[in-house]
Amino acid sequence: MSIKRISFRGVFRYFLLSVILFLSFSLKASAQNNSAAVTLDKAAILIGAQTVLHITVHVPANLSIPFPKLRDSIGKIKIVSGPKTDSLHDEKDASVKTITQSYILTAFDPGTYIIPPFEFHTSSGFFKTNAISLKVNPVLVDTTKAYYDIKQPFLVNYTFWDWLRDHWIWVLLTVLVLLGLAIAAVFLNSRLKHPLAIKSPPILTAAQLAARKLNELSNKNLWEQGSVKAYYIELTDILRDYLESIYKVQAHEQTSDEIFASLHQHQLPESAIDSLKKILPLADLVKFAKLDPSSTVNQQCLQDALIFIEQTAEISPSDTAREGKAG
Repeated sequence: MSIKRISFRGVFRYFLLSVILFLSFSLKASAQNNSAAVTLDKAAILIGAQTVLHITVHVPANLSIPFPKLRDSIGKIKIVSGPKTDSLHDEKDASVKTITQSYILTAFDPGTYIIPPFEFHTSSGFFKTNAISLKVNPVLVDTTKAYYDIKQPFLVNYTFWDWLRDHWIWVLLTVLVLLGLAIAAVFLNSRLKHPLAIKSPPILTAAQLAARKLNELSNKNLWEQGSVKAYYIELTDILRDYLESIYKVQAHEQTSDEIFASLHQHQLPESAIDSLKKILPLADLVKFAKLDPSSTVNQQCLQDALIFIEQTAEISPSDTAREGKAG
């Protein structure tokens, strides 16, 4: 029995051939799963017209594939807009997907333009689309026909109501402004016909005015605050104003004795003269001798002044004093 020797070189060749056949089969299967194509909605267009370019690839569902980046043009073909991407899985085979990118194209020069193939590089291999041509036809002009003038614009029947519908906001604002002016004019006219009656302040008699000033002096609380001299100065000034207004004597320029002498001829009631004699001499002592009367005396002097005015008040309306002059 003889045993054939196995050649190591032959075994290695057999193994290498098997690996090559396996890789070839795998690459062929992968290549069958990857494909790409381009189509045009219209392969021929007029100048300025548009067509849509579709770039479609069929790849495994788990494969990520980068599309070519198209900018503004492909040669003389202008890209109007895009890309618009659409992805779809195969209903019969979920392991395969179809991706389509669409671009709107146009051209402004007549001729036939070739869109070159687009290349795709993936982890499973390299493949590319087919080339495709786009024909751009010029606009044919019939030179046998006569030339025509440019047509004039058509006349449109534009009525007042059409204008009012287009400008109703401005019309409404104008009406409102005019209405406001009319109302203002009527109001001002009525005011001019019936002017406002301005009430003049009531005219007080000299006695009323002096009594009011004495009450205001009482509310100031001068002597309570230590201003005794100021209190008596203001008190005697009120009485002197009253005497000058009623009896026309120069009470502010005269001394107390001179005032009594001037009043002697007016036949004043004795009780009124007694009240005045309690005030003026005391006020002189406060102003010039720094006398400090008691609070009771200060209050009594104000009461005596009111009594003097009440007893000598004029009834005749001719002896009145204006508020402005007294102020």
